[in-house]
Amino acid sequence: MEESIRSCFGLPARDRRAYSPLTLAFLGDAVYELAVRTVIVEKGSRPPKELHRASSRLAKAETQSRMAELLQGELTEEELAVYRRGRNAHPATVARHATVGDYRRATGWEALMGYLYLGGQEERLLELIRKGWQALDSQRAGSPAAEGQKETAGSSEAGQRKRTGSAEAGQKETAGSSEAK
Repeated sequence: MEESIRSCFGLPARDRRAYSPLTLAFLGDAVYELAVRTVIVEKGSRPPKELHRASSRLAKAETQSRMAELLQGELTEEELAVYRRGRNAHPATVARHATVGDYRRATGWEALMGYLYLGGQEERLLELIRKGWQALDSQRAGSPAAEGQKETAGSSEAGQRKRTGSAEAGQKETAGSSEAK
């Protein structure tokens, strides 16, 4: 798609390493959101409110942050360097419903998505998204492999549900698991 956009609008190719990490994150946010929305819509028609709720769960900073943490061992050295550049960038704002740490890790994830997109590496980008969603599902299911990841990834929705006793958190967790597959 990126190549088609360049061709259609007569844009010259640029070295993707020359972009600032926040510019990569700006583009990566849209690319990730497009992947999320495409998967949700392809799973069947639903009312717009449900579509928004489903996409928000997967696109929020906390979810992206956990995915980034769970997948660090899957990243190449180059990808890890891009992720770190994004994570260490200093955005002017922080999302209202995210910790500073989650927001920074999510910014790193989005920078990586933008970097892969600009490099024409859509297959790798989608592979990381798929693996991230699978890792989140495994973590939520409480598999033995995921138990060690929970400690390093911080609190999960399941852990929050245990602490708060919220039935609503459990409903969100179940709905999110089925959408992310």
